[in-house]
Amino acid sequence: MDERAMALDAAHAAALRFLDSLDDRPVWPRASLDDMVAEFGGPLPDEGTDAAELVADLARRADPGLVAIPGGRFFGFVIGGTLPAALATDWLLSAWDQNSGSSTMTTATVALERVAGQWVCELLGLPASASVGFVTGAQLSNYVCLATAQHAVLRRAGWDLTRRGLRGAPAVRLVVGTHRHGSIDRAARFCGIGADELVIVPADGEGRMVPAALTEALGDPDGTPTIVCLQAGEVHTGAFDPVDELVAIAQRHDAWVHVDGAFGLWAAASPALRHLTAGIGDADSWTTDAHKTLNVPYDCGMAIVRDPADSIAMFRTGGDYLMYTGLDPWDVTPELSRRARGVPTWAALRALGRSGLAELVERLHANARRLEAGLRRVPGITVVNEVAYTQVMLRLDDDAATRALGAAILVDGTAALTGAEWGGHAVLRCSMSSWATTPDDIDLTVAAIARLAAEVSGRA
Repeated sequence: MDERAMALDAAHAAALRFLDSLDDRPVWPRASLDDMVAEFGGPLPDEGTDAAELVADLARRADPGLVAIPGGRFFGFVIGGTLPAALATDWLLSAWDQNSGSSTMTTATVALERVAGQWVCELLGLPASASVGFVTGAQLSNYVCLATAQHAVLRRAGWDLTRRGLRGAPAVRLVVGTHRHGSIDRAARFCGIGADELVIVPADGEGRMVPAALTEALGDPDGTPTIVCLQAGEVHTGAFDPVDELVAIAQRHDAWVHVDGAFGLWAAASPALRHLTAGIGDADSWTTDAHKTLNVPYDCGMAIVRDPADSIAMFRTGGDYLMYTGLDPWDVTPELSRRARGVPTWAALRALGRSGLAELVERLHANARRLEAGLRRVPGITVVNEVAYTQVMLRLDDDAATRALGAAILVDGTAALTGAEWGGHAVLRCSMSSWATTPDDIDLTVAAIARLAAEVSGRA
């Protein structure tokens, strides 16, 4: 057996051992960053190491620093697990090693990504002709969509950004909600739009942009180049902006409407939850993330733009040595060379089918409701939000106790929740994002929270 085959066998064995450990291992890592740097650091040896031995040793030494994200009780941030078909396809993709920027060269992987993009648009009620750029995640997707939007609204105002740049350009009005995700501000900064330039529209108690407030913020139509950012799935509460009302208001101002739906856009695939996304298809661009609700491996965001010509106008690459077909992957994102990260999306969708995807989304919602019901029975725990989708927020009576509970949960290891602030108070956030979560996982988590809340309250 040659070195490559032996190394792959070692990786396969180590991967199965890790996956088999998920039910019983602590969810949060047991080693700190400093521990891991010490484990792997030191001077680079003069001599190399056999590949199979290296892989086996790496897996053994890394184990204390690994998070059980693929398991059923990781509820931190908004991070999904990995469906079996998507995981196996990702392994195959790495072996293929296809540079998938060109439609002419890597035809198989580009075709798989193109079909995946078409399926996503169909499932989510987005235009069939939209461009779908596969990027690293929602952060880069928001940047791609806002950069495309900025180019488009300036062009409408008679300014060619690609030729003349931003110096001297008309000011672009970027309108956002109070509870937008931080990746919107960061994407705006990449586009040269600072925090002080944002027009911030008030939201209700669940984080939904208020339509009357958007009307007031936009004022009378005056031709100002305008981008309005809406949200499908607030990261704390899971709430959805009333997009149908808000799009109609924005369109009266000829505004470009972008929807950040990193995890919430997938509600459109469920007949039971589709009402949350009413009006989504009337926007101009959309962000979503397949490594969240769809449960494909990192990294796999999608930047979706209604008119591919707008994407091409902003991102078409140069180089007379490159081959072009009219719409290549490198025409719609900032990347020239990249792995075919969209192929696991094709695999996940093909494995699930339309009904399986709907069932997955509805199961995530059902898990959130089960967690909510269990937490409401725990003395001292308050569920802070309306559980309309997949997010659950909880707290104890005071901030210090809430933070102490969050720390205790991570040390305990039964489940992983992450802390935040909402309404000026400390909260703990639980995101139902993994296909692997079962009702038993929810019940174990509720029991652990109840036990630890009692301990924390007894010490207070």
